Amino acid sequence: MKDSANQLFNDPLWQRASAWLAGEYDAKANARLGVLGAPLRLGSITPGDCHLAPGAIRDALRRFSTYDIETNLDLRHLAVEDFGDVDLSEARPEAAFAPLSNAVREKLEKVDTLVLLGGDNSVTRPALHGMIPALSNSSDASSPDVSLSRCALLTLDAHLDLRDTSAGLTNGNPVRALLEDGLPGNNITQIGIQPFANSKAYADVAREAGINVFTGDDVCRRGLENVVTESLNRLAQQSDAIYVDLDLDVLDRAFAPATPGSRPGGLTPAEIRRAAHICGQHPRVRVMDLVEIDASKDINDATALAAAACLLSFAVGLMSRP
Repeated sequence: MKDSANQLFNDPLWQRASAWLAGEYDAKANARLGVLGAPLRLGSITPGDCHLAPGAIRDALRRFSTYDIETNLDLRHLAVEDFGDVDLSEARPEAAFAPLSNAVREKLEKVDTLVLLGGDNSVTRPALHGMIPALSNSSDASSPDVSLSRCALLTLDAHLDLRDTSAGLTNGNPVRALLEDGLPGNNITQIGIQPFANSKAYADVAREAGINVFTGDDVCRRGLENVVTESLNRLAQQSDAIYVDLDLDVLDRAFAPATPGSRPGGLTPAEIRRAAHICGQHPRVRVMDLVEIDASKDINDATALAAAACLLSFAVGLMSRP
């Protein structure tokens, strides 16, 4: 019986996404996606095991095939390289800045787009900085400040991540830190922000900085696809590269038991999967991160599976680029 079950599991006509990530793809594929683990955990306001997430997401890919019936595209026609993990599990966010930003910069020289498997949300700041040198391919970047002004950030998150930075960097303040670094507020759009998950003081910071904020109710009224598409197009008009921060706590709590900050009333896995696909399609998107999964608290792998689906949907979107 055991041999029969293994034979069924290893059906040669049901190609697994885990095998694709391991290198089983068409050698003639043109577009190339990179995957990099960023197991940062010591920036979390709520202590946990976010460093386990990269492995959990990779393991979840065994449950998916490479074929997307919605688009009739097969990921085996997309080249992918798994760069493994940056050694960050015992690093504070301040110490993680150089190794992570350097790793993102180096990997973007080898691929068209990069998906970062966090780790807590404090990976977003160094990873966005790592995207800056890639802008020199399209135009001159005379200084880091000028380059940062030509970047844009799109977040899908329950939180504004604008907490004060005076006590240090955490997963609660990467957007505030980027503002302080020189990223223009008008180059930031935040989608899925939840009620009673932020303070008025930090909402005021967002308004004063000119950040474009769409709450969960805004998404319900206008539709997530419309909000994401319009936001990407607007950001593309004023930047050369877009970074997408997909915090899994934007999901409804029922779908994301492994995210400490998720709330009732959040988005559905189908919605964020579609959002990831739209982001993958957009030519200005260079990096997407998947963050805030404490795999030790997952139930039936629900959160890791949702993140893995976003990775695959982003990849299919990349295949659809002109």
